[in-house]
Formats: sequence, C-alpha cells, structure tokens
Amino acid sequence: MALGLGSAAMADGHQVVDSIHFLIPGGAGGGWDGTARGTGEALTGAGLVGTASYENMSGGGGGKAIGFLIENAESNYGTLMVNSTPIVIRSLTGVFPHNFRDLTLVAGTIGDYAAIVVGKDSPVNSMADLLAAYDADPSATAIGGGSVPGGMDHLVAAMVMEAAGKDALGVKYIPYDAGGKAMAALLSGEIAALSTGFSEAVDLAEAGEVKIIGVTSPERVPAAPDAMTMMEQGIDTTFVNWRGFFGAPGMPEEQVAAYQDALAKMYDTPEWEEVRARNGWVNIHNNGADFEAFLEDQEKAIGDLMKKLGFL
Repeated sequence: MALGLGSAAMADGHQVVDSIHFLIPGGAGGGWDGTARGTGEALTGAGLVGTASYENMSGGGGGKAIGFLIENAESNYGTLMVNSTPIVIRSLTGVFPHNFRDLTLVAGTIGDYAAIVVGKDSPVNSMADLLAAYDADPSATAIGGGSVPGGMDHLVAAMVMEAAGKDALGVKYIPYDAGGKAMAALLSGEIAALSTGFSEAVDLAEAGEVKIIGVTSPERVPAAPDAMTMMEQGIDTTFVNWRGFFGAPGMPEEQVAAYQDALAKMYDTPEWEEVRARNGWVNIHNNGADFEAFLEDQEKAIGDLMKKLGFL
C-alpha cells in the first residue's frame, strides 16, 4: 500500500495521508481493536487520512501479528499495528522472540492508568487502610485481578505494595478470568481489593459497586476527580497501560513522519475528542524518540519487578 505523500496533501493542506491499514493483534471488541478502530474513525472523520482499513490477526498473545509485520516488512509500509504494555511484558518473558526494537516506533497515543478498588461496603477507604489491614493479616488481605500471575494487574498490585514499603513477594494475588467473577470475590470478601484498569474502575464506581482507593496517575484524572493518586498517599509509583502504533522495520522516514504528523494533528480535532471521551482514554502522546525512551523506562521497571517476583 503505497502512500502518495505528494498527492496526499489537499489544496488546504488538511489531508496528511491517503490511506492507513490497521493491523490488530487480537480479536474484535478488545482494547487493541477499539483503539485502532477509534483512531481510524477520528483520522478519517477529521479528514487527516483519506481511508482506513482494518485487519484482526489473533494468535500468540499478539505475537503472530508482530512476526507477520517483520517477515513481510516491505509490502506493509502502509500498515500501522496497534500494541500496548504486553509487548514489553511478553518480550521480557520470552513469549515473543521479538521486542519493540525490531519494529518502527511511530507513536504512543493513549493510556489507561491502573487503579486499586474495594467493594462499596468495605471498611477500607484509602491505601493507608489497605496497608494497615495487610500488616495485620497479610494472608487475609488478598488482591485480585483480571490477568494471570505475572500479568499486568498482578504487576501493578506488586508495584504499588513494593512502593509502599511492603515485600511484593508477600502479596497474595488471586487471578480471575472475568470482571464479574472478580467483583463477586470482592463483595464476598474473598479478596480485599481489586487491581484493574482505571476506565474499568470508573465504570464500576459510577455504578456504585466499588470505591477507588488509589490511582497510578501522576495527577488526579478528571474522569474521577475524587480518586486520590498513589503519589498523594505517599506511595511513590506511577503506571500507565499505554497504547500506540508501530510500523514494519525499515519503513521509509518520510512515511513515518507523515503518520506521526497525522496522529499529532488528530489530538486537536473534535472527532478525536468524541472517540477519546467515549472510551475514557487519557491522551498520552509520545512521538518517535520519546516513545522509545518511555518504552525503555517501562521495560526496566517491569523487568526489575518481574525478576524480584520470580517471573524472569
């Protein structure tokens, strides 16, 4: 899919790219799918991109799509693949033979912070309360999550407890395969708290099911202005599950620049704001070299924690 960059600029200089093909490493309806389709919707709706097409390629926890992009690089310079924090986690654990350095880094575009929540009737109202309960009886203060041991929800819980001065290895983590089961466990007292994505936490809090006792953002997030950050509570840690876009290795520089330009301009459009607000995403824009530095920092922080927890 060639990009007619010269012809792409319309008379008013508005359209930046003719077409983008989005490669989605998972199935329909997931976070990657929503991110790619929402981004394409905003880019085309705002007139920054002529047309957008989409391809779901599940398999290997995202590894199949990464391998495909690397093996068929030259024929895929018109393709952007969406990915997120798992590309870092799964590369570290060796699930993927590749990592983000094997791809062209285009831009990080959005993020979803993490949150710790408790049931609406829980006596716990803050991280201090949770830590006091943990100190009193660690085995009775389990934290649940929607991902496997060593997955993101577990790492966030461990990161927070470690930053609060507790031994991350001592934290009892119970995985649930679905949000509904985790909520039932929270309400029955099987777990004391739940580690989850911020947008999910906001939905649960608005439904009156949980209290958000800590968010991993550097500052409070407007979507839940009453929810205190970990930093405010003396727990020196932040974490964001970023999502962003990658190109095939060797993508020509002018093409990378055109994609980056289109994505940068997208943030100022009402079309993007509508998509962003609808999904509860946070704008976190990291371009090119900034994206690489961000990923390297995250790789180090996650890698150190996974070593401590015995996952590496």
